[in-house]
Amino acid sequence: MRQPKHALLVLCLLAAAASARAADLNLLLITVDTLRPDRLSCYSPKYVRTPRIDSLAARGVLFERAFAHDPLTLPSHANILLGLTALAHGVNDNGKAVVPSEFQSLAEVLKAGGYATGAFVSAFPLDSRFGLNQGFDVYDDKYPSRAATVLDYPERRAEKTIAAALEWLAAQKSKWFCWVHLFDPHYPYAPPEPFAGRFRDDPYSGEVAYVDAALGKLLDAMDEKGETGRTLVILTADHGESLGEHGEMTHGYFAYNSTIWVPLIIAGPGFQAARVKDVVSHVDIFPSVCDLLGAGKPPALQGDSLRPLLQGKMRAPRSVYFEAMEGYLNRGAAPLRGVIEAGKKYFDSPLPELYDLRRDFDEATNLAPGTDLSPYKKRLEEKTKRDSSPLEARAVRRTDRETQERLRSLGYASASFVQPKANYGPEDDLKTLLPFEQKTVTAAQWAREGKSAESAGLLEEVIRVRKNNTRAYAQLAELHFSLGRTDSYLDALARGAKANPGNFTMVSAYGIALVENQKYDPGIEVLGQALALFDGDAGVRGSLGEAYWKKGNYEKALEHFNAALALAPGDAIINGNLGNFYVAWGLKNRNAEYVKRSFAHFEAAIATDPSLASIHNGLGGAWKIVGNTAEAIASWEKAVALDPNYDLPVYNLALAYLQTGDKTRALDFCRKYLSIKGTAITEEERRDIESLIDRCRK
Repeated sequence: MRQPKHALLVLCLLAAAASARAADLNLLLITVDTLRPDRLSCYSPKYVRTPRIDSLAARGVLFERAFAHDPLTLPSHANILLGLTALAHGVNDNGKAVVPSEFQSLAEVLKAGGYATGAFVSAFPLDSRFGLNQGFDVYDDKYPSRAATVLDYPERRAEKTIAAALEWLAAQKSKWFCWVHLFDPHYPYAPPEPFAGRFRDDPYSGEVAYVDAALGKLLDAMDEKGETGRTLVILTADHGESLGEHGEMTHGYFAYNSTIWVPLIIAGPGFQAARVKDVVSHVDIFPSVCDLLGAGKPPALQGDSLRPLLQGKMRAPRSVYFEAMEGYLNRGAAPLRGVIEAGKKYFDSPLPELYDLRRDFDEATNLAPGTDLSPYKKRLEEKTKRDSSPLEARAVRRTDRETQERLRSLGYASASFVQPKANYGPEDDLKTLLPFEQKTVTAAQWAREGKSAESAGLLEEVIRVRKNNTRAYAQLAELHFSLGRTDSYLDALARGAKANPGNFTMVSAYGIALVENQKYDPGIEVLGQALALFDGDAGVRGSLGEAYWKKGNYEKALEHFNAALALAPGDAIINGNLGNFYVAWGLKNRNAEYVKRSFAHFEAAIATDPSLASIHNGLGGAWKIVGNTAEAIASWEKAVALDPNYDLPVYNLALAYLQTGDKTRALDFCRKYLSIKGTAITEEERRDIESLIDRCRK
């Protein structure tokens, strides 16, 4: 019998497994967001050199045909860390679901086995509020609180995430599991120099090259600490990026290989370089780790260990379930589900598709029109039934009887998501609706280029035809917001919420916008509708807290603020608002104890995001109230340094320096305040500042 090409790997891996039990191997899981395999030179040398990731492949096993089950960040990471697909855990979109705690995560398994566990994530879709923090001793999600634009996610660069991970790793004295998530290749593509200059015509590849260089610092540090020889390293991506293939520019819409084919490299002591052609998937990672580290495997895992393939042996072929639900949830499209099996890839949709991946990996020739699809449809139905879980619905909506009673006690009637259509036709297929998707992408590009009228017109065109395309409403609202058109901004959100009353994201965005624009009563009403749809969103709770506070109902405000913090304890905006709330409550009741409570929340906000000038301004106010003028001035100076055009701390500094007798500094800040306000200053504000100036000159 012919021996496998890398049969020598068998003895090496068996020896490594034995030593691993004695040495207690660490686990380093690296997930690079939005990473196409063909942008790694170990997969293809065509676009960019990635020497550091290549070095992992050179001492490990590279899987040529690894697949994600979802083309979105949160669902894919849930698949990896739970060893289950969305059929079981129910998380099939970003920002609308919480991972059910009933499932045992990889971090929980390893923690029970004596591992220190740390996670370092780079963007909002993986915020701890969405439930992937279960089992981690440290879950570092300290990315900035605000994104560049409304439709972008807040993120931190790879080097900062890796620095945080290295600080944690340096303190570990025993075996550890470290998960590092890097978001940089995600759109918009904006690599730092020198990568921006080197990849001026291909910024996506520039982001990948930057991530590769940043990972070098992590790998070098492990070498220097002597950890490489006792660490199992797994590198993968949550999904890929279309870059125009099949008419899709980014990801999340379709489920072609451009977005669900992902890199997978596994390296560790005793491994030799090898390439595996077998089809594998994200849910195979969890059971593989259990096998390689000798950890107990939860019985409900849907994947199978890759250990036979790592050892050069055969593994029985497995089918891979995949889905793309973003269009269904946000654009009124038919759901898209499918299965990869025996070299064929079947898409179940109103206009079904079938591809022979062995001959047509780029999915150029649809075999469905001339093929009997009933066997493929049957196998998908069987897999769907086998892998589904009754807990799936808990991810989407956690409104059990106790929650419903609480909502009713707050004045909110429980609502339900829009019911799906009984039957979907070709007009609902993602391919049919692609022109509308492309128009929203074009509108976004026009907005960035300053073509605001053209962008708005194109979005209105989409909305006229597809009133359930919530992305079009959101983009239109963002456009008006960026132009300072508050009424048009609110109108776009209002129309979106009215046309899509069961879409949580649309309804909650409208409610939050109403509160931000001091329309508290309608804001409370709309946020109540959002809360009845999904009660697990910290932003909704925090906004309700702010609305009730500004209406003078401090007890109800505190109830919502506390609920928000329970969902997102480290959220900088919520902590900052709660700090300001306690200061206001303390002043109202002349109770210094309330003011003192604010410090913990201001400090928590700054620990998460020290770049928020408003938090430093609020902290300065708290210090001033408790009598520490020096700390107050230091906080306000920090706020002005972060945002020189922020008028409130400038005014506070003018007043504080005058009170301390430093009239020169006070006069400087009075003049700065006038410069910032310009023609927008009210008569009352002008009289006030002129009075301060007179006092400075006496």
